[in-house]
Amino acid sequence: MTPEILRYRIPSERAGAFVQAYESAAVLLQRSPNCLGYALLHSVKDPELWLLTIRWNSAEGHLQGFRKSALFAEFLALVRPFIENLLEMEHYETTDLEWRRA
Repeated sequence: MTPEILRYRIPSERAGAFVQAYESAAVLLQRSPNCLGYALLHSVKDPELWLLTIRWNSAEGHLQGFRKSALFAEFLALVRPFIENLLEMEHYETTDLEWRRA
């Protein structure tokens, strides 16, 4: 599993449109066999900061699978208005340090 982290700075007047765009784009992520899940987080301290985590089956599954599929063109059209607000877009490796309460 390869997490992708996308950090955004979205002005408050665009936050509603940003969330709506990702609500629509999420449907496309769900249709991709390469996407294992996602979460959109919003900063409590700084209301302009947003963090999107997407869990891919692998970096190759993301870059060669999803990005080369017809789904990606639709996805990109929905989120393109916010690309200028991206602070980070990066794949990460998981580590053995993780704990979740059941």
